[in-house]
Amino acid sequence: MKILVCISHVPDTTSKINFTEGDSRFDTTGVQFVINPNDEFGLTRAMWFKEKQGASVDVVNVGGPETEPTLRKALAIGADSAIRVNTEATDGFAVAKQLAKVAQDGGYDLVIAGRESIDYNGAMVPGMLAAIIDANFVSNCISLEIDGTNAKAVREIDGGKETVSTMLPLVIGGQKGLVEESDLRIPNMRGIMMARKKPLTVVEPIDVSAETKAVSFIKPIAKSEVILVDADNIDELVNLLHNEAKVI
Repeated sequence: MKILVCISHVPDTTSKINFTEGDSRFDTTGVQFVINPNDEFGLTRAMWFKEKQGASVDVVNVGGPETEPTLRKALAIGADSAIRVNTEATDGFAVAKQLAKVAQDGGYDLVIAGRESIDYNGAMVPGMLAAIIDANFVSNCISLEIDGTNAKAVREIDGGKETVSTMLPLVIGGQKGLVEESDLRIPNMRGIMMARKKPLTVVEPIDVSAETKAVSFIKPIAKSEVILVDADNIDELVNLLHNEAKVI
């Protein structure tokens, strides 16, 4: 079985976020980037298929040279090879088209993507990718088993879970639950050294027009200062809840 894991290069959640060019562009200065958490769950599941079923695992990213350390980390975790599509990821449809070309050229049986990236939270790419390559698709996937060409998946739905049966080729949008957080892998020194020798192929993008663009970004409104009220001053507490917080 050939598996392709889509890797998004996203800011660490502890990073301080700023914008430039009139709040129209994300400022990457001083920002630490990581593997998108939803993709990390998918990569760990792919490692299980590699170790238990002998699958081959490639990782792919759409982005510039700055994303290569993130791909190298995926290689250190255990992926066999990496592919970087040499173009900026600015639009979900364009990214899906670029990934579809890689998936089709590689003849992959299973494509694992994160449900969404934690920077734009669009949740568009996996579904569009599946439609473009005419593969089955399961989103919000929290469990996946493969037996030959048959697949059994569990996905989150409103109010519960749904178990579905389908067949390869398959695209999934994975998330937390696909593996346990305790099963996520941290690259060790041996993995890091081996990653340096694994192939990282740079391919040029196909000609695709972006369908959307970011016009502007707005930061959330800063939280107001906390007001402390003495435990014995119930009247003041009620007054603040009624007139300031307006919750009663």
